[in-house]
Amino acid sequence: MIENFSQDVYTYLQGVSLPIVMYGMGKGADKILSVFERYGIVVSDFFASDGFVRGHLFHGKRVLSYSEVCERYRDGFTVVMSFASSREDVLENVCKIKGEREFFLPDVPVAGDDIFTLEFFNSHKKEILAARALFDDEESKRIFDNVINYKLSGNLDYLFAAESNEELFIKEILHPERFRVCADLGAYNGDSIRHLLSFTDSVERIIAAEPDEKTFKKLCLYIEGENRCKIDAYPFAMYDRDTVLLFEKAGNRGSAADFLGSAKKSVEVTARCPDTLFAGEERLDYIKYDVEGCEYEALSASAETIKRLSPSMLISAYHKSEDIFALPLLAEGLCSASPFEYKFYLRRLRGVPAFDINLYAVSLKD
Repeated sequence: MIENFSQDVYTYLQGVSLPIVMYGMGKGADKILSVFERYGIVVSDFFASDGFVRGHLFHGKRVLSYSEVCERYRDGFTVVMSFASSREDVLENVCKIKGEREFFLPDVPVAGDDIFTLEFFNSHKKEILAARALFDDEESKRIFDNVINYKLSGNLDYLFAAESNEELFIKEILHPERFRVCADLGAYNGDSIRHLLSFTDSVERIIAAEPDEKTFKKLCLYIEGENRCKIDAYPFAMYDRDTVLLFEKAGNRGSAADFLGSAKKSVEVTARCPDTLFAGEERLDYIKYDVEGCEYEALSASAETIKRLSPSMLISAYHKSEDIFALPLLAEGLCSASPFEYKFYLRRLRGVPAFDINLYAVSLKD
């Protein structure tokens, strides 16, 4: 169930008496620090895992080891984690430190400006409860509740309780053996195509889109050696209309549309809406949407495709704070125009913070 919190993690941290020490550096830390600045929350020091301590500076302070932090703050300290990981050795260390100290991992979105505060929750409570009611099984509702509880509290216990066996779900509910024609929007270097093909040998053709130039080249190299099915690749971003977008030239999983023009390196890329990309298709069994914060726009522009071809869909539901509830509501509305029934599920892979949350809209056309 969704807990009845009286305050969120940011309000709580405003009142802590112990020094706050940040575990981690980089873009995640910068995002959290930006939110902390709004709340007047002060970070006293930064530390990293032992293998990452090299005497370098972050925000003008020397990055310490955990043992140095313990020595410096003998009367105690509160840990705020600021990075993402799914590595078991890292998660083990996180759990060790969490067992010794007051420990939080605030939720900050990959994209968008809205932070999942208690005020945000209350202003969207009706939508949140409506989205929860859409899910077809108790596992989805359990994951949904724990993700919401984590976002509000920053407590990793909720996040660890929101993990699931996605492979079992794919085999027993998604049924990829029925797929013949699939699409991978945000195909990266082909890793998600490889993952899909590991479950089935029935796929005959895949339509792949990846806008990052460097990553698209890696995708094409993978396709050259893939003989299990035909793959058509396009260097397109996905959006709600056919246009040209500024795109951050990152060459990694963080590559995304640069709507503010604030990225250090941006290039213009061709954007297509899915209804344009799939206009000539006579069959489409499955679409994966993982487009770094443009899921709502891309899904919105799939209305005709869903109505005409009724594909099952995987939609990444974690890039923006509202994705966890806005995307299920949007998907349900679009799928209601299909001649076939849809069922909705939520699954989340192991790791921190609340990444890899997948919304599944499963078509019952077969």
